[in-house]
Amino acid sequence: MAIARIESLLKARIGLDAASIGTASIERAVRERCAASDCRDVQAYLDLVLASEVELQELIEAVVVPESWFFRDRQAFVALAGMAHKECLRKGPEGVVRVLSLPCSTGEEPYSMVMTLLDAGIPAHRFQVDAVDISARALAKADSGIYGKNSFRDKDARYRDDHFAPMGSAYCLNEIVRRQVCFRQGNLFDAGGFFGARIFDAIFCRNVLIYFDRPTQLRVVEILNRLLAATGLLFVGPSETGVLQDQGFVTAKLPLAFAFRKALAIGHEPGPAPVRSSKPVPVVRANARASAAIPKPTQRSSPALALVDRARPAVPKNWIEEAQQLADRGNLLDALKHCEQHINEETTSAAAFYLLGLLHDAAGRSQQACEQYRKALYLDAGHTEALVHLAVALRRDGDARGAQLLLDRAKRVQAAGSK
Repeated sequence: MAIARIESLLKARIGLDAASIGTASIERAVRERCAASDCRDVQAYLDLVLASEVELQELIEAVVVPESWFFRDRQAFVALAGMAHKECLRKGPEGVVRVLSLPCSTGEEPYSMVMTLLDAGIPAHRFQVDAVDISARALAKADSGIYGKNSFRDKDARYRDDHFAPMGSAYCLNEIVRRQVCFRQGNLFDAGGFFGARIFDAIFCRNVLIYFDRPTQLRVVEILNRLLAATGLLFVGPSETGVLQDQGFVTAKLPLAFAFRKALAIGHEPGPAPVRSSKPVPVVRANARASAAIPKPTQRSSPALALVDRARPAVPKNWIEEAQQLADRGNLLDALKHCEQHINEETTSAAAFYLLGLLHDAAGRSQQACEQYRKALYLDAGHTEALVHLAVALRRDGDARGAQLLLDRAKRVQAAGSK
C-alpha cells in the first residue's frame, strides 16, 4: 500500500515509528498534503514525494507537531545552572560551556537555557547554546522570538517580565537572549556529522526517543554519546530513562531532572554544584566584557532557580512545596509519602495529583503515574501537562491510539487558550 511505503519513507528519513503516533495520524497528514498539492490519490502523492525533496519536507512538517513551552520540566534547568557553574570553574577564565537542544522545536527550550544561565550569573561569553530541528516552520517561529500565552504555562512566569516585551496579545523575547542561541535546520541523525569534533557539556534530547522503535533509539543514543562530554549531562523525557540505563548511562541523581551521565564519569565526578541564591545582579549582555572571576549564582526571576536554595531552603508555603523540596533533595520516597498523606487528608487538587504522577514517573512506576495523571485530568480536564505526560505513558505501553487522542485534546486546549 502507498501509505505503508510513505511510513517506511518517514522512518528512513526521520526515524519515525508509525506505531508511535498511529497510522491514522499519518493518513490525515497525507490527505492534507494530497489536497494542497492537487494529487488525485495517495499513490499519486507517493510518486510526488519520491520525486520531490521539497514535498517530502512539507510532509515532515505536517507530521511533526511541535509541543514545547518555557521551562518545561524545570528541574532540568536547575541542574543545568549548577553544572554550568562548576564547568566554568573547571574550564578556567576563558572556557566556554557548550549546551545543545536537539530537537529544539519552536525555541522555548534553548531560550529557557539562556535565561536560566544568565539569571544564574553566568556571563554570556562563557556559554554557547546550539539548537537543531528538522522543521523549518518551527525554526522560523523560534527565530522570530514571538510567543503566545501557551508558551508560558508555568505559574511562576516572572521571567517573562525580565526577558520579554508585550506585543499585543503576545510577547517578544529580548535580543540579549535571542542572540545567545545558534539555530540550524538539520536531521537528528546527521547531528554527529555537522558538529564535527565539537562536544557538549549538556544535551537536552527530551521526548523524542518515544517516537522511535528500539533499533532507532539505540542509534540515537550512540549519536548522543559521541556528542556528550565525558562528564556531561544528558537530559531526556520522563518515559525515556530506561533506554539510557540499558545503554551504559547512569542517573545523575537529580530528582525530576531526568538527567544522566556516562558510566565512566561516576566515581570522579561529584555532580553539579548546588545553585545558591544571592542578591539580584544585572543581566550580562552578550557583548559585555566580564570579569574572569565567576559571579555567584543569583536568584533573579528564573522559575528554575526559584525552586532550589540548598544553602538556606525557603520556607514552603504549602505541602506541595514541601513535597517538591523533598524531591529536590533526592528523597523521592519521602516526597511520595508526603503527597499521599496530604492527598488523603486534605482537599485535593489537579496540581497535587500531577506532582504525584511526576514522582511516580521519576521512580519508574508507570502504572501509578498514569493513575495520578488521570486523577489530575478528572479535576482539571484542561491540564495540558497531565494530558501530555499521560499520552507519553500510553504510547510507551503500546496504546498509540489512546496517546494520540490525548495529544489531540491537548492541542485543542492550547488552541482555545491562544484565542
